[in-house]
Amino acid sequence: MNMSSPGLVIQRFTPPLKIADFKLIAFDMDSTLINIECIDEIADAVGKKAEVAAITEATMRGEIKDFKESLRRRVALLQGVPVSALQEVYDQRLRLNPGAETLVAACKAAGLKVLLVSGGFTFFANRVKERLGIDFARSNLLDEADGKLTGRVVVQSWGDICDGAEKRRTLLEVASLLGISPAECIAVGDGANDLPMMGEAGLSVAYHAKPKVREEAMVAIDDGGLDRLLEVVR
Repeated sequence: MNMSSPGLVIQRFTPPLKIADFKLIAFDMDSTLINIECIDEIADAVGKKAEVAAITEATMRGEIKDFKESLRRRVALLQGVPVSALQEVYDQRLRLNPGAETLVAACKAAGLKVLLVSGGFTFFANRVKERLGIDFARSNLLDEADGKLTGRVVVQSWGDICDGAEKRRTLLEVASLLGISPAECIAVGDGANDLPMMGEAGLSVAYHAKPKVREEAMVAIDDGGLDRLLEVVR
């Protein structure tokens, strides 16, 4: 069934669903929970924003299929950026997207656990996690030495780069830890690398998303804030 109200498109099920029927909500971070692509803004510190942003945009549209290779290319361009630039991006440019706090609070009040799973960076993910009271987070760790970025990503216990496959694996892993099924999960994203986790979830939500993501999601929020999801799940 396809229903809609201005800026909210509902596909393949009949609302309302009960929020309490779900046990976990997973969010992408950059351009979903927050208003920026962090890597583009860090690149701005060394005058490489246009170059990095072009790769980011092509990747999110799905034109560059290998997210890991895309991220390595972009991170390499950050070599020599002072680590202090990350704090400046956080303080001066990063804002939560409209409705983020309302939606996360509503999910937590309904008993859902909250997961942030990002192809972005731990520096920002950890701060957003703390700010919103998010339960779990997985993201990429930028290597640094002598107060500067080295242009590399650090290998973590789960792997080196959180791409679409890792987002999917993380959703399934956290669901398993919680003893729930993927059908009891909601996944919210905007780019091509969110599709694998959105494909596993019982409810997939595209937020101001790229056309391919919007097309494949069960709910597309094209206008307004993240809290418009509460018009669908009550």
